[in-house]
Amino acid sequence: MEIQLLTLQSNNLSKMRTFYIETLGFPLIAEDDHSFRIGVGSSQLEFTSKNVKRNPYYHFAINIPSNLFQEAKAWLKGKVNLLLEDDDDEAYFSFWQAYACYFEDPSGNIVELITRTKENPKSNSPFSIRHMLNISEIGLVVKDAPKVGELLKEFNIYERDNDPITNSSLSFMQDQKNGVFILLTGTGRRWLFSEKKSEIFSMKITLDTNITLGVDDELEFFVANSNYKVT
Repeated sequence: MEIQLLTLQSNNLSKMRTFYIETLGFPLIAEDDHSFRIGVGSSQLEFTSKNVKRNPYYHFAINIPSNLFQEAKAWLKGKVNLLLEDDDDEAYFSFWQAYACYFEDPSGNIVELITRTKENPKSNSPFSIRHMLNISEIGLVVKDAPKVGELLKEFNIYERDNDPITNSSLSFMQDQKNGVFILLTGTGRRWLFSEKKSEIFSMKITLDTNITLGVDDELEFFVANSNYKVT
């Protein structure tokens, strides 16, 4: 699966637009009075101010070429302050053979740049915003993660290692091994490189498999395709 469109809420739309388009240089795809949409490689990312409750924040990750992590990190450090975990500004995940670094945007989202040496392609040109490959991960926080995990199986989306899904675990859900995941979890789990804990906020994920899922304005999970809907 690929994440075609990720729609997140924000109550700092003007600052977010300046940050993503002017500071980081993402291309603007569309905008209106209540939202703007940017291109993230083969994915699109939309922020909307409609029906915002409280101060929503999310965790999402962006894939970058497998050989450009240090270049990407240096590029990012020239624009934002990198987040730290145990005084380190990068992480190595041995089970993925992956490197990642993290930053916060004006809405407090925890954003990750990640390179997976097995899945992500290489590039021969110096790193730039054009090297963002796609949205790699999105944290999906729900009231009942085991129940949602069972519902996702009906759409052929499974935990990557078939491990048990609990409300306290972070379950990597996918339908193929291509470095794109829905990170399923319950509330109260600390996001890596942040002191923030997972909370439920409205969001929508549109996949290239004709599936739309997320959390509605009543903070309830939903998933549907053109022929079948589950809430």
